[in-house]
Amino acid sequence: MTDKKRDFDSDAQHWDENPGRVKLANGIADAILEEVELTADMDALDFGCGTGLVTLRLQPYVRCITGVDGSQGMLDALTQKIKKLELANVRTSLINTEAGDLLEGRYHLIVSSMTFHHINDIKSVLNQFSSVALPSAYLCVADLDREHGLFHGDPTGVSHFGFDRDGLSRMFSEAGFKDVRHRTAAKVTKRVGENKTAEFSVFLIIGRKHSEVKS
Repeated sequence: MTDKKRDFDSDAQHWDENPGRVKLANGIADAILEEVELTADMDALDFGCGTGLVTLRLQPYVRCITGVDGSQGMLDALTQKIKKLELANVRTSLINTEAGDLLEGRYHLIVSSMTFHHINDIKSVLNQFSSVALPSAYLCVADLDREHGLFHGDPTGVSHFGFDRDGLSRMFSEAGFKDVRHRTAAKVTKRVGENKTAEFSVFLIIGRKHSEVKS
């Protein structure tokens, strides 16, 4: 793990050229669609959206989806896709929670894919999710199961070598989400040495915001 920041602005130019990355995003999107019934009256937030690989998979099923990222380069790549596809229900927002920015809006669905391992203060982000989640909103977070630091050849910008599912599920509950459950969303095989490969598992944790009680 390292405190150095990764240059996602530069990475954005070639982000979608990695077929394994695209396959993983599709697997995570498929898992979300299997676990949550999306409807045309939902407003959604994709936190750490990158170039919008998951965002655009969910877009047809919701009223509006906002892609949030701390990298302008990533958002520029997503904006190009939005314009090319002439999508009216996808928005972008430059927000860096690590720098103290706060999320805005209110949402029926919040998703985050392979972003949590880059975040130092997980509890703070979960509390922000809770603050913008409407009553009974779904929260879906996909990330790596615990690993030994082999997933990233370069650990720059990595704050966690995966997560314990039960521990992160408890943090969901502490942030005000109920009915928390988890499943495996995808498996990823990567080269970890000159002649070695390893398989990594990616989980999906799902929770629902507690309904607000009127006084």
